[in-house]
Amino acid sequence: MNRMSDEAQNGHGTDFTALLAFLDETPKQLASFTAGLTSDELRFQTSPDEFSLLENICHLRDLELQGYTPRIVRILAESDPSLADFDGARVAAESNYQNEQPQVALRTFQMARKANVDRLRSMSPEKLARGGTLEGVGRITLRQLAEKMREHDEGHLDDLRVLRLQLNRRSATQQLP
Repeated sequence: MNRMSDEAQNGHGTDFTALLAFLDETPKQLASFTAGLTSDELRFQTSPDEFSLLENICHLRDLELQGYTPRIVRILAESDPSLADFDGARVAAESNYQNEQPQVALRTFQMARKANVDRLRSMSPEKLARGGTLEGVGRITLRQLAEKMREHDEGHLDDLRVLRLQLNRRSATQQLP
């Protein structure tokens, strides 16, 4: 018996469906990490070299708007475009993330991510195979770009879990008599 693969049946495959579900879930996870935190807690840094919760959100927002969105648009509109790297350290240094409004930054990220996931979800396998050359990476397809988005999200979500645990411990310690 020769069964068709999930990818052959639905054009994307269950792994791509799961990938998009993960990307779609990231803003909700960010919201849960920040729920109930004070302004000071959102801005807490374990060291000057580490992002606060708020800075993580702002970074993810800026990468979505200035990195992923233009890459998706250009790959769809152009034939094998050269895609610039996103210098997150430079953008963060030039920005004042700690003075931003957390809910505005999160909402902007949510809207940009939703637009990108919806765009990727609507693409045929042929469009997902379109690509360009990403500085520092090399040839990348839209599908591979979505995978890079997930990898980047995973790293930040791991950092945020650790930061949230540190905040919880700090709060518990401060409440002791």
